[in-house]
Amino acid sequence: MTLQLTDFLIVCPLVFLSGFVDAIGGGGGLISLPAYLLAGLPPHLAIGTNKFSSSCGTLISTVRYCKNKCVDWGLAIPGVIASFLGAQIGARLSMAVDESILRMLLLIVLPLVALYVLFRKDLEPKDPNSVPRRRQIVIVSLLTLVIGMYDGFYGPGTGTFLLLVYTGLCRMPLMKSAGNMKLANLASNISSLVVFLLGGQVLIPLGAAAAVFSIAGHWVGAGLAMKNGSRFVRIVILCVLVLLFIKVLTGQ
Repeated sequence: MTLQLTDFLIVCPLVFLSGFVDAIGGGGGLISLPAYLLAGLPPHLAIGTNKFSSSCGTLISTVRYCKNKCVDWGLAIPGVIASFLGAQIGARLSMAVDESILRMLLLIVLPLVALYVLFRKDLEPKDPNSVPRRRQIVIVSLLTLVIGMYDGFYGPGTGTFLLLVYTGLCRMPLMKSAGNMKLANLASNISSLVVFLLGGQVLIPLGAAAAVFSIAGHWVGAGLAMKNGSRFVRIVILCVLVLLFIKVLTGQ
């Protein structure tokens, strides 16, 4: 595919915005993937190139969360393993299962999740780490596996779902949840990226340029999340859920 300057001008600014949103509450793919499609890339090439740039950006925000000790490693390790395996399973399921089934389920689930976030005024648990450690490990392993499968199968909003599981069911502190979410999301991104690279579905020149903007967006977003905490993260999550609901409803 021959690239034009306009392709870079369309993709790069939107990928920066995507990285900024993704570092805070997940769901950046709702912005970046349409950017690649708008630039004229075929769907599989757009998805693969998007995985390349978003993986680079996710790596940077993950490093920043780790550097600021926003990771619970006892839960992060099983989460990373589960996410990686789940993405592999999901990618294979996508070949055999009609995507319309998942769309129907999301039309039911998304409004319920949005209501949960709307009425839960503070994402920071009032009783952090009140869930027994063994139960936390089980919840993280099982649900991160399921969400990883979703990422391999469909994708948008993966980080948002992970963050809500970690804060809501595991009762992990918000910033620890955000750090663990980025690690798990990075694992599923890399797992999927390997498949697309082997299949020749990554446009390296455009992906590399967009990766620089993705890295910048993730760096700024992660810093803002750590500075402003729960209220700002909650707003971003609600916006992501609304965008994802519109995407599923319209079938775009």
